[in-house]
Amino acid sequence: MSTKVHVALALFFALVVGVFVATFQQLPQVAIQTQQLALPLEQANADEPSVPKRFEDMHTMFESLNQTVDQSNENTQSIRTILSDMTEFALAEKAEFDSQAQMVADARKISAAETKKSADLLDTIITNLLGDPIGQTFGDNSTIKVFSLKEAGYRGYMAKVRLHNPKAVRLALAGDGIGNSGETTSQAGKRHNAALAINGGGYARGADGLLYPIGITVVDGEIKTFYRTDLSFVGFNSNGHLVGGDLTTREQIQNLDVQHGATFVPTLLKDGKKMPIPKEWQNTRHPRTLIGHFSNGDVLFIVIDGRQKGYSNGVTLEEAQDKLLEFKVVDAYTLDGGGSSAFYYNGKLLNSPSDGRERRLPTNFVVMP
Repeated sequence: MSTKVHVALALFFALVVGVFVATFQQLPQVAIQTQQLALPLEQANADEPSVPKRFEDMHTMFESLNQTVDQSNENTQSIRTILSDMTEFALAEKAEFDSQAQMVADARKISAAETKKSADLLDTIITNLLGDPIGQTFGDNSTIKVFSLKEAGYRGYMAKVRLHNPKAVRLALAGDGIGNSGETTSQAGKRHNAALAINGGGYARGADGLLYPIGITVVDGEIKTFYRTDLSFVGFNSNGHLVGGDLTTREQIQNLDVQHGATFVPTLLKDGKKMPIPKEWQNTRHPRTLIGHFSNGDVLFIVIDGRQKGYSNGVTLEEAQDKLLEFKVVDAYTLDGGGSSAFYYNGKLLNSPSDGRERRLPTNFVVMP
């Protein structure tokens, strides 16, 4: 062992001995101080016998807190797991929604393409039967194409109307009320700034000499008259779709969401099928006013002149049914005919009323451009 190591060990032992001696010399004094402190502690223990109990309670509380913290950590982890699962579910739902939204958008594009294709096909069919339109109106609210019926063998006119705004078509009440002297179809068209107007439902003259609509009459969703429910109703709902048929209750009118409509008889076509013609109306020729819709939803307005020898004798309802099916019409109804039949377009009366002039009527259908 080297000399340096011996010297270091000697110094270490000397230091230990020195500390031991110093501590031993102070022991009596420490003992005295310990005895002096014992009395206050014993007094404190006597004054506060519950101090150990409090320490025990604090220990218990801290243990409980530790358990609560541990449980909170477990709950927090559970919540995180639930939130993670919910996030994954929400992302999956969003992906599914986006997929469905894309499918709907694609379906709409296909539907729009099919609608245009159907419209083009109908235009081709009608043009082949009637020739080119004699008038066209392209408005914000509607597109109107007017054809002469000469090529079909009749004196009269047909309008094929596509509504861009369901409010573009309405039933015009003369004087905006029930019971008055009426107005002509041309007057109704001009009063409403309409591009197209045809006469409306049937009517009767009251004992007071005023004109009253018969059957069911609806204007702006309000039922104005409701009687003679044995007749045929025709009108438009809030989507601008043609609705009607044998309606007998106010609930039926409300359920169909009818906004405008009038009454006459009979119903000619329903779902592309001929409806029975009442016996008193069979195989008789008269001026006619017809309304219906094509397979693509476009609306049809027809007026055929009659009771004018050498010019036009009119058309039977049976013939009208056949011709409408040729035009690919799905549903069709009659409006008031005879001397009431009138076709107004772009500021002019186009047809030739059998009375030699237009009748004053309580109702007319008008179409805004």
